[in-house]
This record gives sequence, structure tokens and C-alpha cells, in this order.
Amino acid sequence: MSEVKQQENGVNVYQGGAVPMRALTPGGHPQDNSQPAFPIYHRKFANPAPLGLFGFAATTFTLSMYNIAARGVESPNVVTGLALGYGGLAQFLAGMWEFAAGNTFGATAFASYGGFWFSYAVILIPWFGVAESAASPSGVAESQLADALGIYLAAWFIFTAIMLIASFRSSVGLVSLFFFLDLTFLLLFIAEFSGKTAVKTAGGAFGILTAAIAWYVGAAGLLTPDTSFFTLPVIELSRKD
Repeated sequence: MSEVKQQENGVNVYQGGAVPMRALTPGGHPQDNSQPAFPIYHRKFANPAPLGLFGFAATTFTLSMYNIAARGVESPNVVTGLALGYGGLAQFLAGMWEFAAGNTFGATAFASYGGFWFSYAVILIPWFGVAESAASPSGVAESQLADALGIYLAAWFIFTAIMLIASFRSSVGLVSLFFFLDLTFLLLFIAEFSGKTAVKTAGGAFGILTAAIAWYVGAAGLLTPDTSFFTLPVIELSRKD
């Protein structure tokens, strides 16, 4: 049996038999096809941003439609399933994958807003008793709950303002997304404190706009030159050397 000379990692290696087929995977790792029935693929991480953005967009759109009382629907409880499964779980997972991909900004955003939807679902689920716990001896439970929700939404307004500042070097698409999301939180927490329906409706309208932008930016990440006949511009703002 003849010996075959190969070079692996700069070192000459001798072995008998045929030369196994070697190539680099998309992740930059050696791919061994010497056993066709058991190929080894070391793939790089796919882009998790579209998943996180779509999860955020769908859940935000649904809740915002309730906030403007579309079709006469005013109770937000039906959004609970989306908040848990798509806006919550899918977006939180996208955040974890962004950590693995080395994107601190995307990881912080997706994991945080995934946590937001988890926490919002907890507020809506009667089993947790959040609404009931807002009751006071004087019987002003509704007012206490509104103030508590206002403080809750104000905290997310502050966080979103920080994310808006952090997005200034990303793209016009992302800056627009965080800008209108911050306006949405601002109007919603003011609506809770003031009790004005018109302000809540305005918050719902800006929420719908925010969801539309999130769908657009998510689609821009999904429609790459390798997978689509066209792409969507987001206008990059990163510094060019």
C-alpha cells in the first residue's frame, strides 16, 4: 500500500491509502468527507437578528392594535401567547445566539425585550395575581395598577433611550426603530399616569409604526444577496476607514 504525503496545519503527515477530501466549511473549520455517510459540518452561526426582530414586531403590532382599540378590542389578554412564545422565547433565544456570535448590542437588545415580553405576560396571567396585588384597603385597585404599570413602562422608556444612544453607529433603520419605540413607551407610561385614552391611542399608533420598522429591518437582514433577488437598504452609519 503506497504512502501519501499530506500537510495539515503546516506539518507533513504520512498515511496509507487514498487522500481524504478536505475543505473549509462556512465557519472556517476543516470539513472531513473521508466517510461520506458521516460528514462533519462545523457551520458558523446564522444571523439571529431577523428572528428577534420578527418576534418583536409581531408582538408589538398585536398589542398596539389593542391599544388603539382596533375592531373594538380593548383587552390585551390575547397577546399573552405571543408574548410568551414569540416576543418572549424566540426573541430571548435570538439574544443568546447574538452573545455567541459576539454581538453585545444585539444580545442586550433581544434578551432584554424578550424579558420584557415575558414579564408583560406575567402581568396579564391571572395565576400570578399581579393585578389583584395592586388592590389597596381603600379599594382603588385600578388606580394603583395604572400607576404601577406607568412606573414599569417608564423603566423600559429609560432602557430604550440608552439603546437608542447606543444605536447611533449602527444604521438608520435601527436608530428609527429605537426612536419610535422610545416614543411608544413614553406615551404609554404617560397614558397610565394620566388616564387619558387619547394618549394611549397615540402610543398604540407609534407602536404600530415601530412594528413596521422592525419588520422592515428584519426583512433587510433576511434578504441577503445570497438568498434573495433583491435587498432592502437600512443605510449603514458605521464609520468607514
